[in-house]
Amino acid sequence: MKYLITGANGQLATEFKKNLDNNSSIEVLALAREKLDISDLKSLEDVITSFKPTIIINCAAYNNVDGAENETDKAFKINSEGPKNLANLANKIGALIVHYSTDYVFDGTKDDYYTEEDEPNPLSIYGKSKLEGERAIMSETENYLIFRVSWVFGEGRQNFLYKLTEWAKRNKVIKIVSDQVSIPTYTEDIVKVTRRAIDKGLRGLFHLTNSGYASRYEVARFFIEVTGKDNLVLPVSSTHFPVLAQRPYFSAMSNKKISKLLDIEIPNWRNAVERFVKKSINNDKYNTLF
Repeated sequence: MKYLITGANGQLATEFKKNLDNNSSIEVLALAREKLDISDLKSLEDVITSFKPTIIINCAAYNNVDGAENETDKAFKINSEGPKNLANLANKIGALIVHYSTDYVFDGTKDDYYTEEDEPNPLSIYGKSKLEGERAIMSETENYLIFRVSWVFGEGRQNFLYKLTEWAKRNKVIKIVSDQVSIPTYTEDIVKVTRRAIDKGLRGLFHLTNSGYASRYEVARFFIEVTGKDNLVLPVSSTHFPVLAQRPYFSAMSNKKISKLLDIEIPNWRNAVERFVKKSINNDKYNTLF
């Protein structure tokens, strides 16, 4: 089996590489954006034709939610055109494409978990570009797995938990928004569930998150507690931090569908945060974070 992983420098791709590392039956080609621009159809075709992957894991994405408001073309190029190119080429060689989307495809007006059957209505350019990416894949191939994930964290410096550590070092009192609610989701769990879904032969669109939900404020308080810090975390309204892109107030997604099909229980987000902290503290490469 041959895996092509795009966006190789990101936190999700990093976890995938680590997970696949010790499997001698799997050949992995992981390429960062500098070596493989998924919006460049010609260079993408050259790589795929040469490597002939059986599975394409697309971890490449434009994730700057506010930046997308001013870089609309770039956001759509990476989040929509890129996935379309991958799906088109995957279909030609009979490869499975695995792609990751976002809870920001929803508008946050629902007062309960979003399911796969709920109609998307993105509020931001970022959300719109990710939704178009989903639809582009579906228009090119039936051999796909699309996972909507939320508030992703893992090894790397591109997530909310890492930002918290930086804020905690500089400020005794940390103000965090309390009116944005979703589900922190650990890359380790995303990869484990993804691989089980691949092994079981699932196809389609699924919500893949840890269980439970929380506000940014609740996540911050728990994280500060788990890391043994004594910072004071205060709740504030989203209006306290003006941003370019509108975020959904409630975008927690139900993972019941994927959990039932795989006969698993995906851990609660608190458990995931605790595991992440313990693993990072015990890892020489990351223990300086906390």
